[in-house]
Amino acid sequence: MQATTPRTLWISRMGLLLALTLAVQVLGLPQPVTGPAVNAILLLSVLLVGWKPAAGIGVITPLIAMIRGQLPPVLAPLVPFIMLGNAVWVLSFTALWHLKKPTNEMIRLVFGILIGAILKTAWLWLAAVWTVPVILGKPIPHAVATAMTLPQFITALIGGAVAWISYKILIRRGVSEQ
Repeated sequence: MQATTPRTLWISRMGLLLALTLAVQVLGLPQPVTGPAVNAILLLSVLLVGWKPAAGIGVITPLIAMIRGQLPPVLAPLVPFIMLGNAVWVLSFTALWHLKKPTNEMIRLVFGILIGAILKTAWLWLAAVWTVPVILGKPIPHAVATAMTLPQFITALIGGAVAWISYKILIRRGVSEQ
């Protein structure tokens, strides 16, 4: 029997993470469950397969949500900004996670999650209250703008915590090396 190559392992993990993301979205759970789950999968993807596939998953999730009707039509103009917000989340976490200092992994992780959540939320807030209204020539509903602020920050923080716990469990089980 042939041993599993690193490339095969990477492809398998990538496929599993993408399938898990799609499953979470297809289940149609409420946003307070789906949002943190998707955010967790994005960071877990960074830790297991790298930032490029994680960003790719983050870009397709808003499209899937729109197609499935999970995002109300009023959010359609925000979809490209949500896609980029997910990329900001992934890239900022990745950059901070890979810093050499501080050497303490937990500090880098917390810093990465916190700064990533702040940047993603700031990006979505700017899109909702400034960019999209300028493009549309009218403000978007207040409830939509509000949904792009604190709820996004909270779901990112929860997702980050879930990703970290999941990653540590995978390391303990020997599924991933640190």
